[in-house]
Amino acid sequence: QVQLVESGGGLVQPGGSLRLSCAASGGTLSRYAMGWFRQAPGKVREFVAAISNNSDTTYVKDSVRGRFTISRDNAKNTVYLQMDSLKPEDTAIYYCNAQEIATRLISWGQGTQVTVSS
Repeated sequence: QVQLVESGGGLVQPGGSLRLSCAASGGTLSRYAMGWFRQAPGKVREFVAAISNNSDTTYVKDSVRGRFTISRDNAKNTVYLQMDSLKPEDTAIYYCNAQEIATRLISWGQGTQVTVSS
């Protein structure tokens, strides 16, 4: 099963940008659909964005559409989440998710904290 490690989180002011990365190991990334989820304090984990294994399809949560972009580089075994025009309500732990197409098994990373505050 693929192992996932997120990075790129941190503290940013409202209106700022961050780029999250999710590095995968132990598997061929092209065999997985990938996604990003987030969990704010006291709230359930929610979907943010997803991308198909060959990048031909992407999905983005309505509240972040136009501000967040998901992409992937299968050669580098990495998935990205570019986050622009960040708002305080984007504050959360962001998790990377991989679903193997053949088996539908799901893997999760450990998460990276994103804090949007002035």
